[in-house]
Amino acid sequence: MGKNIKLRLIVMNVLQWAVWGAYLTSMGNYLGQIGMGPRIGLFFAMQGIVSIFMPALMGIVADKWLGAIKSLALCHFIAGGAMLAAGLYCAGSADPQFGLLFSLYSISVAFYMPTIALSNSAAYGILENNGYNTVKDFPPIRVFGTVGFIASMWVVNFCKTAEGISFQQTYHQFIISGVLGLVLVFYCFTLPAIPKKAGAESKSFADALGLSAFKLFKDKQMALFFIFSMLLGMALQVTNGYATPFISHFQGIPEFAESWGARNATAIYSISQVAETLGILLIPFCMRKFGIKNVMLIAMIAWVMRFAFFGLGDTGSGVWLIILSCIVYGVAFDFFNISGSLYVNERTSGSVQNSAQGLFMMMTNGIGATVGTLAAQAIINKFTYEELINGTVFRLGDWPTCWYIFAGYAAVVAIFFAILFKKPQKDAPKLV
Repeated sequence: MGKNIKLRLIVMNVLQWAVWGAYLTSMGNYLGQIGMGPRIGLFFAMQGIVSIFMPALMGIVADKWLGAIKSLALCHFIAGGAMLAAGLYCAGSADPQFGLLFSLYSISVAFYMPTIALSNSAAYGILENNGYNTVKDFPPIRVFGTVGFIASMWVVNFCKTAEGISFQQTYHQFIISGVLGLVLVFYCFTLPAIPKKAGAESKSFADALGLSAFKLFKDKQMALFFIFSMLLGMALQVTNGYATPFISHFQGIPEFAESWGARNATAIYSISQVAETLGILLIPFCMRKFGIKNVMLIAMIAWVMRFAFFGLGDTGSGVWLIILSCIVYGVAFDFFNISGSLYVNERTSGSVQNSAQGLFMMMTNGIGATVGTLAAQAIINKFTYEELINGTVFRLGDWPTCWYIFAGYAAVVAIFFAILFKKPQKDAPKLV
């Protein structure tokens, strides 16, 4: 069994991330087609809201009762079923209603978000039980998760309906995601069992959520770090929600209507995921060369460039700027998320360490991402508008101003971070 453990975990990771990749970056395009374009931000904000408490809740369920693998299967069963139901509802309705679609979607993401941590826990446990080194052997396995994410993006981009409409603009993306999730449910039961770790049952909900780490706010630098984590977290989901509607809108402009990029927004955007994989490989070198504060600052500057390049680009002669924006995403996303996690690990110890990691995730992917997507929705709805052209809805208007506002915000955060946040001292005592 040991010989094929890595392969089996690779398959699990491919499916795990393909479920999300099927709709995450293309959902905005479809919502625009069914009249929900002004509410795209609500769908992405829901991911942030459930990320505040659901991973912690299901982590407790896994620790105390079901274990990582059964909890993973349960979550995908509910998430996949709800997403499949959402797709089938849209398929059978000429005019899908926001209330029902949003409810099904919310149930799905509420149970999908915990699976990110659960799938990692399952992989760690299986590797350890089979004598593997998780630090050495898990990263190459996890890379295939990104491969699965990109593959499902390409399927949604290049597959078309009988009428020639790309799945990135139809409900088919929800159906694909739901089916993949249900396939993963059955696959989970083929994986080897993981013995429960001693003492896992004693972990409280507050610890899992990171609430007990709020005492770290007594330390000025940790307080600043968590505040800046929240502020930068506001940028995390903006492009996932609005990049493909932005790229696709060039089809509504005669000058760019026939350009390849405008018609294949999801495929172009997948460059971001490729860059994310490569960005991870740069982190060890950059951490040694520049130090943890500068690496986090580089990430913030990369967010400025990410948004600014979108504002300057188009799908004609300026398509290289959109591609460049996708490339810098690898640095923008990975450098802060991973270096931030390492900073928390270096500055804390003891029982507060895990709680501090939970607080970091809550500030970035929970509170920050929720507020950021709702703010982005308000800005984009103000400067752009929807128009039906040849049977397809495009969001036209002043997109560059939106991207420049986001770039300006990221620049302000970067400047204040550079001024206020101090480089951590190697001999500084750890917080407990």
